[in-house]
Amino acid sequence: MAPRPVYTLHRSQWLRLPLHETFAFFERPSNLPLITPPWLGFSILTPDPIVMRRGLTLDYQVRVFGMRRHWRSVVSEYDPPFGFRDEQVIGPYRLWDHRHRFWRQDGGTTIEDFVVYAPPLGPVGALLDRLSIRRQLREIFDFRSRRIAELLAG
Repeated sequence: MAPRPVYTLHRSQWLRLPLHETFAFFERPSNLPLITPPWLGFSILTPDPIVMRRGLTLDYQVRVFGMRRHWRSVVSEYDPPFGFRDEQVIGPYRLWDHRHRFWRQDGGTTIEDFVVYAPPLGPVGALLDRLSIRRQLREIFDFRSRRIAELLAG
């Protein structure tokens, strides 16, 4: 049996903000809708108050290929103000592992997203990644970068 493909997405962005202020924005799940494209129909299902910590389980709804899907992730690492990691437990991917890292650089903060993901459906998922998923993920993270700059760098 052939191994199922796994892909990565890497982004980094520099902000003219102190590390603690930058991290404070990202550790609040309530800010996720602000940096998520509207076409994803993203909504948080976990009731407030949500306090970021290792082991936190978050439930969302998101639109995938036009259909509403439940997405559950768990914060598997939490190291303020340097990073956290969320991993999909339920959702549209076979694997979704998103590491968020933050460090001081040049009088500001660099933020880094590193995602390891695998689409579902084996070879069909690999084809979907080439045709659509990879492009959509780039668009999502492009939007995210623009919104972060608007909200935090202004």
